[in-house]
Amino acid sequence: MTISQDKVVAMHYTVTDPQGNELDTSAGGEPLVFLFGHGSLIPGLEQALAGKAAGDKFKADIPAADAYGERHDALTQAVPKSMFEGMDVAVGMRFRAAGPDGREQSVIVLEVTEDEVVVDGNHPLSGIDLSFDVEVVMVRDATDEELDHGHVHGLDGHAGH
Repeated sequence: MTISQDKVVAMHYTVTDPQGNELDTSAGGEPLVFLFGHGSLIPGLEQALAGKAAGDKFKADIPAADAYGERHDALTQAVPKSMFEGMDVAVGMRFRAAGPDGREQSVIVLEVTEDEVVVDGNHPLSGIDLSFDVEVVMVRDATDEELDHGHVHGLDGHAGH
């Protein structure tokens, strides 16, 4: 069975940046299990997986635009420190905040001054080309319940919520 729309896929992966630094891996742990074609993965990796089968091992180089997107300077901004009243704000802290379009997004604190806090709403991996080493462990049909819910219910499809 090959990977296509509405298939459940289990895979092991290791992702690295252009310098070869390991950013994430499932090695030594449970495989990543997801419903293919439902936006669970970055677009470039999903495209690379299409048509693969259990047992396939491959490398996929995904440009930033097909991974977490390019960086957008407009998503980095200085806001008044008074917006964080009563909080001990520090570099590296993460918050949920309204983005420029009004939708909630994650931001990370880049800098704290006496009057301002500089936050970045870009994904931490935006602007970075990624390389994936992938091993497809399993491919199966999704259950009706998984399709109705839009996500996987375990490796066998029977683990409830």
